[in-house]
Amino acid sequence: MKDIDWKSLTFGYLRTDYNVRCYYRDGKWGEVEVCSDEYLKLHMAATCLHYGQEAFEGLKAYRCPDGKVRIFRAEENAARLQSTARGIVMPEVPTELFVDMVKKVVRLNQEYIPPYESGATLYLRPLLFGITAGVGVRPATEYCFLIFATPVGPYFKGGFSSNPYVIVRDVDRAAPLGTGMFKVGGNYAASLRANKMAHEKGYASEFYLDAKEKKYVDECGAANFFGIKNNTYVTPKSTSILPSITNKSLMQIAEDLGMKVERRPIAEDELDSFEEAGACGTAAVISPISHLDDLETGKVYHFGDKPGPWSTKLYETLRGIQYGTIEDKHGWTTVVIE
Repeated sequence: MKDIDWKSLTFGYLRTDYNVRCYYRDGKWGEVEVCSDEYLKLHMAATCLHYGQEAFEGLKAYRCPDGKVRIFRAEENAARLQSTARGIVMPEVPTELFVDMVKKVVRLNQEYIPPYESGATLYLRPLLFGITAGVGVRPATEYCFLIFATPVGPYFKGGFSSNPYVIVRDVDRAAPLGTGMFKVGGNYAASLRANKMAHEKGYASEFYLDAKEKKYVDECGAANFFGIKNNTYVTPKSTSILPSITNKSLMQIAEDLGMKVERRPIAEDELDSFEEAGACGTAAVISPISHLDDLETGKVYHFGDKPGPWSTKLYETLRGIQYGTIEDKHGWTTVVIE
């Protein structure tokens, strides 16, 4: 392994040795290329720069206590990228190509995979974007799909600990029939102003209500929301929410642990009834919410200064599956390096 202070890594970018790329031209995908250059040669009129034909994914590779390196549900990331590609009119990356490139970039950069129990992982960023030069509003005809890898520390400095969130009403992350269900950069650009405000006021992240009525829970910044009450895991259902692979996994784990699962609209006034609440996603896995402030009404929703018992159990179970210390009975993990 590289001589890196693994425990002090932030959730940031650190150069690794290789990335992998594949180009779509003349209606088909070409051969996979291995590249050591961090930079792209991109036409200044490329469609991705002007009209947002850009999508990405995020997943991790885990160095496990048994010495093996595993990835988690890469096929789900491929399927979500395919859905996004359909949503903004780009060619779909076949699942086999996606997974093969994930495995290749992990093996090429295996010296950068952090040791087990360091709190760090190798983060993988698949990226698909239109590269055709043009100034008319139309889809590109040529595309680049690439994956780079970088070792990262915890998304939040404290790791698995409770954080305060704040409801924002003057910014919408995504419209109900817009691109909220797709993983495109524009959704994140739309959230930066609210995220900056939340950080300036001392919150971990912003919290969105639905764009149409400002009545229902939407998302926690860039992550899905879940609440727990009466032995039930409840998460919102909406056409503007990104389908989180972490949330999908947690719903299955909750059922495995004997909980009920409900995916349905959650009105803001129901937040008071949850015993625990949290945000979930690839980067942080679960970020429990300590309290949620509604600055407009002065209302504060309290969920506990420390992670609750169910949130803790869900977090530990999912992490255990990812690291190969808990039985993977759903076949979610793939061993990339024996």
